[in-house]
Amino acid sequence: MGKVTGFLEIDRVDKSYKPVDERLKNFNEFTEDLEKQVISDQGARCMDCGIPYCHTGCPVNNIIPDWNDLVYNNKWEEAIQVLHSTNNFPEFTGRICPAPCEAACTLNIDDNPVTIKNIECAIVDNAWKKGLIKPQISGLNTNKKIAVIGSGPAGMAAAQQLVRVGHNVTLYEKNTKIGGLLRYGIPDFKMEKHLIDRRQQQMEQEGLVIKTNVNVGIDISLDELKNNYDAILLSGGAETPRDLKIPGRELKGVMFAMDFLPFQNKRVSGENFSEIHNVTAKDKNVVVIGGGDTGSDCIGTSFRQGAKSVTQIEIMPIPPEKEDKALTWPDWPIKMRVSSSQAEGAIRDFSVLTDSFYGKNGILEGLKCHRVDENMKVIPNSEFNIKSDLSLLAMGFTGPILNNFDKDNLFKLDNRSNLSANTDDYHTSVKGIFSAGDMRRGQSLVVWAIREGRQAARSIDQFLMGSSDLPR
Repeated sequence: MGKVTGFLEIDRVDKSYKPVDERLKNFNEFTEDLEKQVISDQGARCMDCGIPYCHTGCPVNNIIPDWNDLVYNNKWEEAIQVLHSTNNFPEFTGRICPAPCEAACTLNIDDNPVTIKNIECAIVDNAWKKGLIKPQISGLNTNKKIAVIGSGPAGMAAAQQLVRVGHNVTLYEKNTKIGGLLRYGIPDFKMEKHLIDRRQQQMEQEGLVIKTNVNVGIDISLDELKNNYDAILLSGGAETPRDLKIPGRELKGVMFAMDFLPFQNKRVSGENFSEIHNVTAKDKNVVVIGGGDTGSDCIGTSFRQGAKSVTQIEIMPIPPEKEDKALTWPDWPIKMRVSSSQAEGAIRDFSVLTDSFYGKNGILEGLKCHRVDENMKVIPNSEFNIKSDLSLLAMGFTGPILNNFDKDNLFKLDNRSNLSANTDDYHTSVKGIFSAGDMRRGQSLVVWAIREGRQAARSIDQFLMGSSDLPR
C-alpha cells in the first residue's frame, strides 16, 4: 500500500491530452506525462484495502500495491523489478490496456480509483530513461529448439521467457516487422512503434532469433518445423474478421477495419504496400460499424487522414452513464465510455441495424438502416439512411486463420473455431505443439495475450525439461 491516509488527502489526477486540433495534425502519441512527484503522490493513494481486488482485475497478475508503495517511497528501481516480475512489456499495457485493475480498485466504489495504469507506464518509461532495463542473458544452453509462430504480445512474451531460461528460440512472423496487432492495427497515436523496436533489440541481445516475412504454411510447412524443433508455440492471433453479409457489401468503399488500419501504420513507418490498399478517409464521410476498440481506432485514424465526418453505429443499446456498483464491482462494468478518438468529433449512434449498402456504378454512397429495440427487434417505420463514402467493418473477429498450415485438419478446435488447448498446459491436440493468446482464447486484450504467452512458456519449458522455474 502507499500512505495510510493518502486516499483521504490526495485527489485522483489522471493524464491529460493535447488539444484535439493539435493532436489531429500527426500520428504521434498525445498524452501529457505527469511529473514524477505527481505519480509518487498517486501511488500514495493506494489504501490498505485488505483484499487487493486490483489483483483479480489484472489478467497478468501485476503486484499492484507493491509497486504503488515503492513509487510512493521513490524506490523506482525496485518498482520496475516488481513490475517486470509479472509483465514483460508494461510499456505496452501502460498505454493500451483498458485498465480492468482500476475498475476493480476499492477506491472505484466512489469512482476515484488509483491511477494504476499511469503509474505502471511511468515506472517502465522511467526505467528505460534511466537505463535500468537491460538484456537478461541466460548462462545456460539447454540445446532445446523452440519455434514460436506469430509475434504479437503472446508470442513475444513466450519467446522472451523461453530464451531467458536457455532455450534456442526462433520467432516467426509473416509481416515485415514483429508486433502483430501492436504493430499493424493499433494506431501509432495510441502506441508508437519504436517501443516494439526497443524490445526487439533487447530480445535479440538475449539470444532470440527473429525471422520475418515467413508465413508458416506457405513459405515453410508445419511438418518442416516439427522436424526441426522440439516444441512449437502457435500464437498467430484471431485474424478472421466478422463480416456483414448484406446487400451492397461488394461496393467499393466497404471494407474491413483491418484492411484499413494496418496500412496507416505502414505509412507512418515508411513501409511499402500495394497501391490497392492505398485507401484513406480524406474528404470522405466515414461510417464505422462496431462500437469497440477497433472501431474507435478507425475513428481516430479517419480524423487524422482528413475525413469530412465520422459516424460510429452500434447495434447494441446505449449503455448506462453509470454502473450499479453494488451489482458489478469489482468486475468490469458495462457503462457509457468515451474514448479519446470518439471525443475528437465522432457522431455516435446506438441501436442501429444496417440493412444494406447502396451506391452507383459499384461505388458506395450510403447505408440503409433501421432502429432496433432492446431485444434487437426491428422497430417498424424506423428506416433511415446515412451518407457514406467509406464504411469500415469493425465488428470483431471470429477466430484464427488456420487453412494455410492445417490443411489436414490435425488440430482440435473449440466451439468458437479457436485452437483447443486448456490453460493448465496450453497443449493442443498435436503432441509438442502449444497455443496461446487470441489464437487459443479468441479476440481479447493485450494483457491477456501476455499472460497466456508467459504461462505457455512455462508449460513448454516443463514439457521439454520435466520441470520449470518460470512463473505462471
